[in-house]
Amino acid sequence: MNKHLEGLVELSDIDKSVDGFTPQIEIAEKKITKEQQKVDDVTEKIANLHSLIEDNGSKIKSYEEQIATLDEQLKSIQKKNKAITNEKEMKALSLEEELAKEKLTFANEEIERLGKINETKKEEEKELNIKLEELSAVAVTVNKEAEKKLADIEKQKSGLYEERVKKVSSIDQKILVFYEKVRNWAGNTAVVAVKKQACYGCYMKINDKAYSEVIRGEEIATCPHCGRILFLEKVEAEA
Repeated sequence: MNKHLEGLVELSDIDKSVDGFTPQIEIAEKKITKEQQKVDDVTEKIANLHSLIEDNGSKIKSYEEQIATLDEQLKSIQKKNKAITNEKEMKALSLEEELAKEKLTFANEEIERLGKINETKKEEEKELNIKLEELSAVAVTVNKEAEKKLADIEKQKSGLYEERVKKVSSIDQKILVFYEKVRNWAGNTAVVAVKKQACYGCYMKINDKAYSEVIRGEEIATCPHCGRILFLEKVEAEA
């Protein structure tokens, strides 16, 4: 195997190692996102409950103001009753009093109903706050573990990047450009072995001429089917 091809094989191995960290990075980031989503969901539920409780509180206050107004209205009606001079006035005041009492009853019932709802919602809010504390603690732990994992990966990647820079500097520029072009579409299968006279990128058998070029290893040989860069593994070469 000529030194240029050997360099490409080694460079390809480095690139595979670097890209091999991608799934690990995605797993770590997904863990962080998953736990944060749990925290965000509970936080949103608490915010919605708090908003509902405040809204009900405003309604209760409004009904209390209505009750105060209706109480004053009933007192006024009682005073007017003493000054009634005819049946028509009596019927009018009686109707006004009946309507006021109906409104008063409704307002009291609504205050009671909304009050019970708020009691229930406050209990739910309390439970959710406890759950939020637990989830936040878990999220912090998961974040620390994931960040440590990501830092370790970054450290390993930095070492590989340094190794890659050295390797790239030792490879002919034209060959390197060709490798990058193949890698753009083939990814980490840009450089593949030939086993049993078959390309291990597309898994198709190559012809005798192409195979003899791979065996000689004097030039950069490519698969006649897919265009990947080919090399012969040591075991195959010895055979």
